[in-house]
This record gives sequence, structure tokens and C-alpha cells, in this order.
Amino acid sequence: MEIKRIATDTRRSRAVVYNGMVFVGGQTADDRSQDIRGQTLQTLAKIEKFLADAGTDKSRLLTAQIWIKDLERDFAGMNEIWDAWTAPGAAPTRATAQCDLGAKDILVEIIVTAAVN
Repeated sequence: MEIKRIATDTRRSRAVVYNGMVFVGGQTADDRSQDIRGQTLQTLAKIEKFLADAGTDKSRLLTAQIWIKDLERDFAGMNEIWDAWTAPGAAPTRATAQCDLGAKDILVEIIVTAAVN
């Protein structure tokens, strides 16, 4: 089976399509001066682009991992944006955890897997 790599550099691919699924690697906001809502919106927009590049969309999400810098402060704000973004009736399985992220101004990182149309 063919493996399709999207936006690949020497370190990683932003997304990989294989066996009818797309694996979108951890995405973060480009404008890290934003609060959790702004960073979550930007992150989800990047995910939507990679899903489209792979030939699918958010209605085909299977699972998501969400990493938040400060759960107590930002969980509700992230969920507000997430809940408005997910396709009706198509919420994926999901895990959310608090962790130190790659840079101190990153508030959220999201990883998703989706079925390809």
C-alpha cells in the first residue's frame, strides 16, 4: 500500500495517509500571543487544511489527543471552541491532558486521526 506524506521536512510530516486513514501530527497555533480560544481556533484551522489535503474532513475524525499547558485555566475555553468546531453527530474519541509543550507560549497542541473518503 502506498504511504502519502504531506508537508514533510527532515524532522516530520504534518500528516501521513495510509490504509484509508490520515494521521495528522501535533498542530499548534502560529500566533502564540493569542489566548486559548484564539490558539485553539488557529490549531483547528490548520488541522482542517491537512484533512482537506488528505482528501477528508472533520466529519470523518476517529480520534483526537489534546495537550493543554494549563488545564485548570484553559480547559473550558478550549472545549468551547472544540465543541463549536466538531461536525454535528461526528465527535471522535478524545483524550485531553496537561503537559509542558514545546515552547512556553504554546497553550494547546492537537493530534487527530481520520478516515479518508
